Amino acid sequence: MNLLILGRGKTGTLVAEVARERHHSVKVLGSAENQRASGLTAEVLAKVDMVIDFTTPAAALENIAACARHGASMVVGTTGWQPEIDRVRELVQESGIGFCYGSNFSLGVNIFFRIAEAACAAAANGYAVRIMERHHAQKKDSPSGTAVTLSGLLNPRDPQSIDITSLREGDAVGQHVIFLDSENDTMMLVHDAKSRRGFAEGAVRAAEWLRGKRGFFDFKDVVKDLGKP
Repeated sequence: MNLLILGRGKTGTLVAEVARERHHSVKVLGSAENQRASGLTAEVLAKVDMVIDFTTPAAALENIAACARHGASMVVGTTGWQPEIDRVRELVQESGIGFCYGSNFSLGVNIFFRIAEAACAAAANGYAVRIMERHHAQKKDSPSGTAVTLSGLLNPRDPQSIDITSLREGDAVGQHVIFLDSENDTMMLVHDAKSRRGFAEGAVRAAEWLRGKRGFFDFKDVVKDLGKP
């Protein structure tokens, strides 16, 4: 495929590397070349099979609007824009593009989501639930999209009741810890990313999966298919 990667940060750079390893043609646009989505013209997007976004929340929304306007399908790994998800869903439906997003594109984290979903029984049975997440100092959104997703899985009826502690320090890739505490026992569930490569591989595989599809998808839809024999 001809892939256009938006973002020259650490994850975006790794996405481009993984895409080339998987024999895709890659072009990268950084923020200087794509201010206010100015680089996403009809001429540029006509030569692209898929756009992969790892930018910032504000930039992602502008990029989504431009891609929808010009009929370019997208995989969005940027988090923090989800309060506008209803508007984005409408743009996707009106434009007829394929669109896949996720709070986390790591296969391991998505398995962790399933564990958290099973652990919601603890919250329903009186356990105090708390989440701690730790990321690099440059991460824009807080709490992380992954932590927000976890809170919804752990307590679907009242996710905002779960306390989330967010740490932004150094070059931490991404750590999420779920604490479940009662008078009788304590449980701790941990996912600790060793590198950003898991996110990059997930984003490229999502782009491969999305090719030829139309509609609004979550990365969980991709994971379900990846697990099929």
